[in-house]
Amino acid sequence: MYSVQKWRCSWSLVATIASIIVLVSVVHLFLFPVVPSFDYFSARQVQYKCVPVNASVDQGADHVRVNKPQDLDLDHRFPSDLHKGVVYRNAPWKAEIGQWLSGCDAIATEVNIIETIGGRRCKNDCSDQGVCNHEFGECRCFHGFSGEDCSKRLNFSCNYPKTPELPYGRWVVSICAAHCDTTRAMCFCGEGTKYPNRPLAESCGFQVNSLTKPEGAKVTDWAKADLDNIFTTNGSKPGWCNVDPDAAYDSKVLFKEECDCKYDGVWGRFCEVPVESVCINQCSGHGHCRGGFCQCYNGWYGTDCSIPSVVSAIGEWPKWLKPAHVNITSNEVTGRLANLNAAVEKKRPLIYVYDLPPEFNSLLLEGRHFKFECVNRIYDERNATLWTEQLYGSQMALYESILASPYRTLNGEEADFFFVPVLDSCIITRADDAPHLSLENHIGLRSSLTLEFYKKAHEHIIEKYPYWNRSAGKDHIWSFSWDEGACYAPKEIWNSMMLVHWGNTNSKHNHSTTAYWADNWDKISSDRRGNHSCFDPTKDLVLPAWKRPDVTSLSAKLWSRSRENRKTLFYFNGNLGPAYTSGRPEATYSMGIRQRLADEFGSTPNKEGKRGKQYADDVIVTPLRSGNYNEDIANSTFCGVLPGDGWSGRMEDSILQGCIPVVIQDGIFLPYENMLNYESFAVRIREDEIPNLIKILRKINETEIEFKLTNVQKIWQRFLYRNSILLEAERQKTDFGREEDWAVQFLEQSEDDVFTTFIQILHYKLHNDPWRLKLADLKKEYGLPQECLIRTK
Repeated sequence: MYSVQKWRCSWSLVATIASIIVLVSVVHLFLFPVVPSFDYFSARQVQYKCVPVNASVDQGADHVRVNKPQDLDLDHRFPSDLHKGVVYRNAPWKAEIGQWLSGCDAIATEVNIIETIGGRRCKNDCSDQGVCNHEFGECRCFHGFSGEDCSKRLNFSCNYPKTPELPYGRWVVSICAAHCDTTRAMCFCGEGTKYPNRPLAESCGFQVNSLTKPEGAKVTDWAKADLDNIFTTNGSKPGWCNVDPDAAYDSKVLFKEECDCKYDGVWGRFCEVPVESVCINQCSGHGHCRGGFCQCYNGWYGTDCSIPSVVSAIGEWPKWLKPAHVNITSNEVTGRLANLNAAVEKKRPLIYVYDLPPEFNSLLLEGRHFKFECVNRIYDERNATLWTEQLYGSQMALYESILASPYRTLNGEEADFFFVPVLDSCIITRADDAPHLSLENHIGLRSSLTLEFYKKAHEHIIEKYPYWNRSAGKDHIWSFSWDEGACYAPKEIWNSMMLVHWGNTNSKHNHSTTAYWADNWDKISSDRRGNHSCFDPTKDLVLPAWKRPDVTSLSAKLWSRSRENRKTLFYFNGNLGPAYTSGRPEATYSMGIRQRLADEFGSTPNKEGKRGKQYADDVIVTPLRSGNYNEDIANSTFCGVLPGDGWSGRMEDSILQGCIPVVIQDGIFLPYENMLNYESFAVRIREDEIPNLIKILRKINETEIEFKLTNVQKIWQRFLYRNSILLEAERQKTDFGREEDWAVQFLEQSEDDVFTTFIQILHYKLHNDPWRLKLADLKKEYGLPQECLIRTK
C-alpha cells in the first residue's frame, strides 16, 4: 500500500480526456442530443489509472479504496443498552444491526459506477401508441394496443355476454348501457350527446329503485338501462349526458344523483374540469400522464419517463445520473444510434429497477375505474395535490422513491439489489373491474389472480435478463401490499426479499386470517404457491402502511405530547366484531382478538347494552368513530395494535401520535420488527394475556414509560413516506410555483423516514446476509473498509 500525492496519467490518456471534456462541454452548452462520433475509452481505465490526492491504492487490487480504520471492534465501540438495543441515527436497532450501521453505514463513501444509456430504436416508433424501451428496442403499448409496434388495437368489452334476463350481461364494475371505450373498458355518454366524454359509470346508466322501507338503500336494476333519463334534454327530468354544469349548479335543471366522476383525469360534479391524472412520479417532467400511463417525450422511457436514451439532452438527466462523465461506445458509426457509457459516483447499496412490461404497473393505473384505487394522491381542479387515505398507497410511494433515488442504477452488473415493480395493490383493487380481468379462472379469488401476475413477472425477468440466476433470486425485492402480505407469493420467487405490511410467520396463525373470502389463500394449490410461510424474518421486511399527510397533527406536534398530558392509559378505536352495531359479522375477523379485547375492556355498550367485564375509566376500547382520532391517540399513553383482515394501520397511528404501541398478535412481525429493537419503544402482549392486559400496563414503572415514549418520539418519522411526499412537493413547486401547507410542514422534518430506513436496512443486508459471502466479488468497489464487508458471525 502506498500513498499517491498527485494525479498519474499518461499524456495520451490526458489528451483523450481533454477531447471528451470538450465534446461534453459543447453538449452541455447547447443541450443537444449526444450522437456517436468516435471510439470510446473505458471509464474504468480512468478510474484505475488516475488516483486523487491522498487516496490510497491497494497494489493487489484494481481499484481505489479509502484509508480504512485500523480496527473496527463494533461490539465494544457500540455496546448495547439494558434493553439490548444500539442507537443509530436516533433509532434503537437490534444490537448487531445497530453496531454495524454505527460503525460502517456512517463511513460509506462513493464508488464509480458505469451507467449505460440505451440507444436502441423501436419499430415504427411504437406507432405513437406506446413508449419505446431503448434498452431492448421494445415497445411498451398503451391500454388497448399491442403488437411489436403497438399497431394492433385490442377490444376490451365493458359487458359480459348478454342473456335474455340480462341484456347487458351480469354485473361488473365496467358495465355500460351507452358507449364503451373498448381500449380501456370504460363507459361514456358517447356521440350524439352534448358531453360525449362524460363518464357514465356503473349505476349511472341503469334504473335505480328504492326499497320499500324508507330508510332502505337504493337498488340498481342491472337489467334495465335508464336511457330516457340519462340522455334527456328535458331539464325537469334527472338527466346526465346533456346536463349543462352551470345550469345544474344554479339548480335550473335536474340531474341523476347516482352519476358521478369516478374516473381519473376529470373534476367537478359533472366531470367538466380536466385535471392531471396520477402517474408514477408524474412522468418526471419528461412525459404526459395519460390516465395513469406515462407517454414519454422523445428520448425518454421507463414507467415514469426517468430513463434517458442517447437522444436525450444531458443537461436534463435526472439527479441520480449526475454528475456524469459521458463516453461513447466503440461501435462504428453505421447510421444507427449507439449506447453511451456514463461514469457516475454513487453510494451503495445500488438498486436496479426492472422496466417491466406495463401490464404489471402502468396499464393497471391507466385502466382504473375509480380514481382513488391503489394511489396515494389525486388532483383537484387547480391540479393541486389531494392526498388519499389509501393504506395501500405506500406501494406507489416506495416505488416512486426508488425510481428517483441516488441509489438507483441502470447497471445490473453493479447492482446489489433488484426491484421488481408489480403493483399488486392495483391488481387486487381492480380484480373483476372488467371482463378482461375476470376471476372466473381463479375460483373467485383475488389472491389467486394476483399470484399469476407475480409468476408472469418472474417468467419475464428470467427470459429477458441474466440477473436472477446469479443468486437464485435472493438479491431480488418484491412488494406485496395487501392485507396478509406475501402469503400468496408463487413458490418460484420465495427466495427473494418480500416487502410487506404484516409479517405473519405462521408459527401460530398458520392459515389465511382474512375474513374476506376473495382474499383467502388457503385454497390456492401448493403446486402454485408452495408451502412457504407468509413472512420469513431472516430475509423479509415489514414496512409501514401509507398514512395521509396530516397538517393539523404535524403543526400541533401531537407526536411530542408529554407523559403528563396523556391521561388515557390505554386506547383502541376500531371495529370490534358482531357484538356491536355495524360490527363485522364474521367470528374470524381479527382472528377474534379484537372481540376478546372488547369482552374484557369495552368502554362502549354492545348490542346487549353491556360493557367489558373489566371496564375502567382510563381505558377506551370503542367501535365508535372518533371526531378527532389523532387527538385521542395523542392523549393516550398506550395504544392497541391489533389485526383487522390481516394488518391494519394501528401501529402507524400509534407511532405518529407519540403513543406507545401495545402489540397483540402472536407470531406476527410489525414494521421493522426484525430490525429495530421493539423492547425500547413498544410492549408485546400475548393473545392469552388479554385478560391481564391492563394489570400488565399498570405495573410498568414511570421510568420505563418515559424511556419508551422518548424513543417513540425519536422514531416517528421512520413511519412517514416523507421522501415521496417531498418529491410531490418539488413537482408542485416546479410546475405551478405552489407550496402548500403540507409541503411546508414536511420540509421542516429532517429525521430519517421510511425510505431512508429501507436503504439503511439494505446496506446492512448487503454485507451481512450469509449467502452473499459465497457471491462476494472482492474486486467490486463497496466504499467501505474490509472489516465492514464480511461480518464475523
